[in-house]
Amino acid sequence: MSAWDIRNGPPAPLPDRGERDTAVSRRALLAGLGATLTWSRAPSRALADTPPDAPGPPTAPYLADLAAHGRRLGTRGGTIRTLIAKARDVRYLSVYGYTRLIGYDTDLNLRPDVLERVDVEGGRFTFTLRQGHRWSDGHPFTTEDFRYYWEDVANEKALNPDGPATFFRVDGKLPQVEFLDPVTVRYSWDRPNPMFLPALAAPRDPLIYRPSHYLKPFHARYIGKDAADAKAKALKLRGWAALHNRLDDNYELNNPDCPTLQGWVPRTRSPATRFRFERNRSYHRVDTAGTQLPYVDTIVMDVASQGLLVAKTNAGEADLMFRGLSMPDIPSLKEGEAAHRYRTNLWPVARGSEIALYPNLTTADPAWRKLNRDLRYRQALSLAIDRRTLNNTLLFGLGTEGNDTIVSESALFEPEMRSLNAGYDPAQAAKLLDAVGLTGRDGSGTRLLPGGQPLEIVVESDGEAEMVLDALQLITEFWREIGIRLITKPQERTNLHRRSIGGLTVMVAAQGLDLAVPTAIMPPTELSPAQPEHYSWPLWSMNVESRGKSGETCDMPEVRRLLDLDRQWRDTDDAGKQAAIWREMLMNHAHNTWVIGTVAGALQPVVGAERLINLPKRALYSWDPTAMIGVQRLDELFWDSGADKRAEVR
Repeated sequence: MSAWDIRNGPPAPLPDRGERDTAVSRRALLAGLGATLTWSRAPSRALADTPPDAPGPPTAPYLADLAAHGRRLGTRGGTIRTLIAKARDVRYLSVYGYTRLIGYDTDLNLRPDVLERVDVEGGRFTFTLRQGHRWSDGHPFTTEDFRYYWEDVANEKALNPDGPATFFRVDGKLPQVEFLDPVTVRYSWDRPNPMFLPALAAPRDPLIYRPSHYLKPFHARYIGKDAADAKAKALKLRGWAALHNRLDDNYELNNPDCPTLQGWVPRTRSPATRFRFERNRSYHRVDTAGTQLPYVDTIVMDVASQGLLVAKTNAGEADLMFRGLSMPDIPSLKEGEAAHRYRTNLWPVARGSEIALYPNLTTADPAWRKLNRDLRYRQALSLAIDRRTLNNTLLFGLGTEGNDTIVSESALFEPEMRSLNAGYDPAQAAKLLDAVGLTGRDGSGTRLLPGGQPLEIVVESDGEAEMVLDALQLITEFWREIGIRLITKPQERTNLHRRSIGGLTVMVAAQGLDLAVPTAIMPPTELSPAQPEHYSWPLWSMNVESRGKSGETCDMPEVRRLLDLDRQWRDTDDAGKQAAIWREMLMNHAHNTWVIGTVAGALQPVVGAERLINLPKRALYSWDPTAMIGVQRLDELFWDSGADKRAEVR
């Protein structure tokens, strides 16, 4: 039996590159995931005088050792103001607030968080909850909340027609789920399920528990379908399932009545232009001085138009701001620092490429399908891009040029993953196009397709990322030099998705690899058609997702190898084997140029008030796995004793 236990002691050091592939993978995996240092020690100031029925942390809280990470112990109080572009963006607090059953720490090791302990043995996962943990409304948090989710939500056709999420399935089979006592739940598969724990640590929490005491009075199984439907119809909703889904709101944060385990509880109901969140007095984290987290009492989100986010931040109208800001905003943000007493921290963005081009290998047009599948053609397009000019123009020369791949901060990184077939060599690109047979040209110098039509590539994008559109203007000039005409087609994201899965796109421009700072235990799904809706092979992705019911079966051996490797990764919990699989998949991408990367390494402005303490000056920023700023622990930020009263929202 291996335990991710609070008593395991400090984690094993990461082996050097020469040892990583040969280390004992089970030990490395469990050391990286299970050790929680001193998190279960009793706080130095006991909370024993707190009445048992009053709000407060669990009797076995998560102990946050701030000093171990070079941070200061804080004091409670104050308000953090931030800005959002639309009311629905309040949901992102559940992302970067980052309260999870098990989550990543700043070193991207998995650690128990809401859970006190996780025991793993093969395909069996045993979760132990914290004694005395309560929902924000004071009701006990127990395994009944896991049972309710599993039996009454995930496997209830009216609420979830497709059944439990894919990370619950191993070879298509669901686990045996046992609720052993009020604080112990067990999930068992016949073999390892390495997808399970990383899914629980994802930026969007899958929330495999629910506040059962709150939701049961609206569920047909508990009050009868007629009574449940009557409650829904009183609110002009179609049926009880629609009402249940509206009330079940731990992600969207639009229902102040719904109990939560997160650090802050919503207090404002939409529609509104200002949303207020108050600290959860039953929150499970406590610092080593005995102070319950979060330190900050209130978070206020003001709705402002996207075009005003930078100006309002520059004017000092936000104490913490990052989402909605981008690298081109840095000069403007720097101008306001002295007058409004904030700092513009620059965090490297962990993304494979700021702009990547996705030739559609499953496009419906047979001529374009044949061309996109020709390795020489894809390599020619890559070699014709002057990435140095893109870097200087878009990223002030601070970026990293090359393929769409993982960043060097990942232990899985090898330099060739970034550089292979990614230099600037227009002469070689022209030779490759000639070898493909694209030798004819029209009067303007544009190459001709075999049918005599000009080689005009329509590159579609969702039009939301300004940097993507700027980059396409430059790539248009680069490709003109080798006889290719690029036509840009920005559009609404939903329409782009519809065209992609319909086989109507020839090439798509978008941001690159999301999971660009992986560890071996993180799923490599994004590198194969196992990723839903991948722009390079949408019909193959559809086929995998539907288990053969739609789309097309992959018929390219090099891509089938990626699918095989993805399955091999899912079949093992050996971190050494998983690391080798990651590296082979990444080198497969570098050799085959499935996605044409350009330049990575943008800087994300993370603006924080001068007196807001414990906000790192530098950290990796990404959606997955860092949940934007989530792994840096928003609940540990605090105002120092001389905090500017302007930071208080009255």
